[in-house]
Amino acid sequence: MNRSRRPAAGVPVASTCGWKALLLPQQNRQSLYVYGSEVAVEKECIRQLQSGVWVIHPFSQIRSYYIMCMMAITFLNLIGIPMEIAFLDGRSGVGWEGFNVFSDTLFLIDVALNFRMGIISEDSEVAILDLKQIRLCYLRTWFIPDVIAAFPIGYILLIADLQFQSDPNSSKASRMMRILMFVRILSLVRLLRVSRLVRFFNEVEKISNANLDVVRLFFRVLSLFMMIFLLCHWNGCIQYFIPMLEEFPSDCWIRRENLMNATVGEKYSFGVFRALSQMIALSYGSTETPTNETEMWIVMVSMVSGALMYTVLVANTAAIITEGDPTAQAYKSKISHLEHYMTFMKLPADLQLRINKYYQARFGGKWFDERDILNLVSSSLKEEILTIMCARLVYKVPMFQSFNCNFINALLVKLQHEVFQEGDFIIRQSAPGDRMFFIEHGQVLEETESSQRELCDGDYFGETCLLTRGKHVSTVQALTTCQAFSLDVDSFHSTLDGFPDVKTELNKIALQQQESV
Repeated sequence: MNRSRRPAAGVPVASTCGWKALLLPQQNRQSLYVYGSEVAVEKECIRQLQSGVWVIHPFSQIRSYYIMCMMAITFLNLIGIPMEIAFLDGRSGVGWEGFNVFSDTLFLIDVALNFRMGIISEDSEVAILDLKQIRLCYLRTWFIPDVIAAFPIGYILLIADLQFQSDPNSSKASRMMRILMFVRILSLVRLLRVSRLVRFFNEVEKISNANLDVVRLFFRVLSLFMMIFLLCHWNGCIQYFIPMLEEFPSDCWIRRENLMNATVGEKYSFGVFRALSQMIALSYGSTETPTNETEMWIVMVSMVSGALMYTVLVANTAAIITEGDPTAQAYKSKISHLEHYMTFMKLPADLQLRINKYYQARFGGKWFDERDILNLVSSSLKEEILTIMCARLVYKVPMFQSFNCNFINALLVKLQHEVFQEGDFIIRQSAPGDRMFFIEHGQVLEETESSQRELCDGDYFGETCLLTRGKHVSTVQALTTCQAFSLDVDSFHSTLDGFPDVKTELNKIALQQQESV
């Protein structure tokens, strides 16, 4: 039998120096959900190490921290940039200029890192670690917007400010002021970083536990309200910024409200109040109507943006309520029925917990009738589905490798998916042999009278009973949650009846095994 031992936990990471270990996928809920077991995650670590390239894995620890950090920096930029342009008027101070330079540097580094950032594609659960594929994917998607948003305006402003302060000539100072104003308006391109904020939110949602719908819902609602907040914030800054560009006309709202010498906090508060009043169509934030064409256009833009904000809010709320995952909702309904049943039957608490864990491991938070789905598709599609799911497991058994695909396809239809929890005895020694098992994900311990060994993903056991209809020669216990496919003896022999040549060959193999015993 093919009895490969499970790799020791953490071997890929333990044998790697500290900083390289941060680039490898970690064993967390998300990676276990995607890859299925600890063994599969370790194999992914080995695959990345054997590739020999410096790539950050999508499920690595450093990737998680990096996304959180970039999301915070991006949000601060999207708040601070409009504030600086509208209200600070070149008096931002050393602290803010330093933050600008730091942010620009970080975003330039981010552009470079994206060329070595592994990708999980939407139609595949396998991480793309090939540098050529990563580069092509990035260049075709977000490279140009990222480069524009990462343009180092902070460096230009810092150099221009230093030049302005060191040049006492009035004509040059006036020219420098106009250049600074143009550069500050140009710095609005950095607001393109809002696209990064959306992408980072999507990444955070992926990193979170894929089975926890509450977590995904939280991040979706949080991202929605953050976007609405940014819209109101930007609108409030625009309310002050446009009159400032016109050098505060005598009939502008800022002069009417006596805000020329007010603090930045007062100006911002009045600007946001005015913006919100226009967006929710209560009033104009003042007892007077717009007094010039520019103010009128600002009011109209605010009202339209407010209508769009309402539309987006209502649409997303409706989507959250009505477009929930139907399989997840069905799963919740089944779990609710199950809990009522267990309570009614007064089952022990530890048994209830094991049953709940079994349902989670078996269905993964989704409920669907697999048999019904397979019965509704054509026989050709059914064979193709089962081939993708199980063929690799069956072909690992030596006695099946020499037979034609028609016989293997007939066997695949007979396979049944089963889940065992940690500590479950799957088969017992000397018990009647009624099934053979193929391990999809998980780890088990096989014990005989003279030896014991561990089996993991892709291994199999119990095959002797298929040929002899005898008893199991070993005891097998699940060491972790184990997902497997089983083939019962009766289904196997009924399939053999349709392939007499295969049956003859397997009978010879059975006689040889009996003689060797």
